[in-house]
Amino acid sequence: MADDIKLFDKWSFSEVVVADIGLKDYINVNPIIAPRTNGYYHNTAFYKTKVNVVERLMNRLQVTGHKGKKHRFSSGHNTGKAKNISGIVFDVFELIEKRTKENPIAVLVKAIENAAPREEVITIERSGARYAQAVDMAPQRRVDLVIRYLCQGAAQKAFNKSASIQETLAEEILDCFNYGDKSMAMSKKNEIEKMAAAAK
Repeated sequence: MADDIKLFDKWSFSEVVVADIGLKDYINVNPIIAPRTNGYYHNTAFYKTKVNVVERLMNRLQVTGHKGKKHRFSSGHNTGKAKNISGIVFDVFELIEKRTKENPIAVLVKAIENAAPREEVITIERSGARYAQAVDMAPQRRVDLVIRYLCQGAAQKAFNKSASIQETLAEEILDCFNYGDKSMAMSKKNEIEKMAAAAK
């Protein structure tokens, strides 16, 4: 019965496989028709692992202007507009399917696996002096960062430009899928891992 459930009644989850063992428990690809749970799991520890990866992408698209405590762009015009965001994601998936002839859910999952950083740098203090220390990145954070960078990169390329958010998000995902270097997610991954390698 689960095999009959398709995203937006169009794309099947049965072909989607998470190849990265470290991310397998953190990228949720359980079949769902409409990726909208309305925060059902928000009081549960590690609730993000229970939310479908497509819904997580949609949720992040609503707050693309947030960078830490700063709001480089306003996200107010996007927040709460789940119907508009689902339309954007539907168009993005159609573009991906047209260009790759593959299941767009599988392409998204592979893009997340490819662009997920493995190491990062933290600051530790010893005897009053601060040092940079390379550490392994938690798998939940790896997924979080990729989804954030995909959405922020797409929004920045579409902001006050002729390109639409659908085109830029599709390009970001496809660039990560193909191990490119033009997307924000891949460039950030390379930058983070380069800093970690220097701090060892």
